[in-house]
Parts: sequence; C-alpha cells; structure tokens
Amino acid sequence: MENSTSPWGSRGDLQKRRQLGSEARALGRLLTIRPHKSRDWVADLAGFEADANPDGGEVDSNPYGVLRRANSTIATDAGGNSLLGIQNSKVTSLAVFHDRLLRFNGEQLPMQAVPTTVVRGPDGAYYVGQLTGFPFPVGGARVYRVVPGHKPQVYARGFTNIIDIAFDRQGRLYVLEIAHNGLLSEQPYGALQRVNKDGSKKMLLDEGLIFPAGLVVRPANEMYVTNCGVCKDTGEVLQIEM
Repeated sequence: MENSTSPWGSRGDLQKRRQLGSEARALGRLLTIRPHKSRDWVADLAGFEADANPDGGEVDSNPYGVLRRANSTIATDAGGNSLLGIQNSKVTSLAVFHDRLLRFNGEQLPMQAVPTTVVRGPDGAYYVGQLTGFPFPVGGARVYRVVPGHKPQVYARGFTNIIDIAFDRQGRLYVLEIAHNGLLSEQPYGALQRVNKDGSKKMLLDEGLIFPAGLVVRPANEMYVTNCGVCKDTGEVLQIEM
C-alpha cells in the first residue's frame, strides 16, 4: 500500500527535517508499507520541492493526498501547491496551482491553493480538491480537473476547505469539507456535498461532522467518513448510506 507521511507544519522543509533528527527521516517522503512493518523508501517529495519548487514561492512541502495507479503514484503537495507524479523513484511536476488574489479586511491578499486530495475521474483525468490558504474564505475552495501537460481547469466551485473528494459509479463527485464555515469560524463543522453530473450540488450531511478527514465511496451505495480526524482518542469512522 502506498501512503504519504503526515503533515509536518506550515514550514515543512529539509532543514526542519534534519533538525528533528533520525526519527523524522520519513517526513516528506513517499513510502511503501509492507506486512510485518517492512517499508521501502520510494521518493523524497520534500526534497523535490526544495530542488524544483514548482510554484516558485517559498519552499514549503506538505505531501498529503496519494493516488496509486499501476506502476506509478500521484500525490498532492499541499505546501508546495503542486500535483506530483512518482515513477521509479523519480518525481515530476504534473500541475501547479497558483495563488489567487482576494479582498480581506479591505486589502488584496494572495491566497495559496493548498491542494489536499486527488482522485482519477471517470474520464481518466485527475481531479484535485483544495483546502485554500489564509484567510480560508467561505465558498473559496474549488475542485480542479487536471490533464498532465495542460493548465488545471475549474470543475466545481463554491466549497470551503476541501479535505477529500471521491466519485461514485454514476460519475457523481462527493466533496468533504473539513470546515464548512471556514477554518477561522468559531463553529468549524464539516460537511459532505455531492456534485451531480449536470453541475448541480446537493448537501448530504452538514450535522455531526467535526473536522472530518477522509472519504471513501463504495460500490454498494455506501460511504465511509473519518470524523474528528484531528481529535485524540475520540476519532471515529462513520458509515453513510447514499
């Protein structure tokens, strides 16, 4: 099974990894986890950010979403604002998500994309959901359609702080928001919405979700959501009928 490392702060870089010592060697790297706790080092995504810096901003790596395909892996770097391809330990940039300007407290501020999740759509393209950076505007998050070699195109918009996405067999997109009212809200409850094939949206669940972190859509008309993903000892997995 392919897996990425956990987020390691808003300034994930190689210097911080070195300062944390040998126990932090896995930070920012893609690993293959095998039975009996064996693991292989596949690629250094933080190292790629330090060397290539695809978005041209400050060096900041936070590998987050992972998609395994045949003999290659696709990953989002939420800190580097990029979509990466990994094959035979070689890392390449598939897409870059640039800052967007928005007005906040009377000023124009650049807001980073912060791509968190990637899936393969029914059409074979990649779909990427964004958390957005500060000031985390309500309705400011988008889902992008990515075809390698082309600029990302907006597929759906009007979401807030997307943490995960998934398609069902009918080609409908499910969008999980970690904070439907924005991460700066005093009530940052999550929400689950569906984007129908005609582009219309339907709210499926906006109660009972507290900082949800992951979403899986199963063929048998059911979904699973990890709830309270940032909570110690009180996280849970919810089964939701579609």
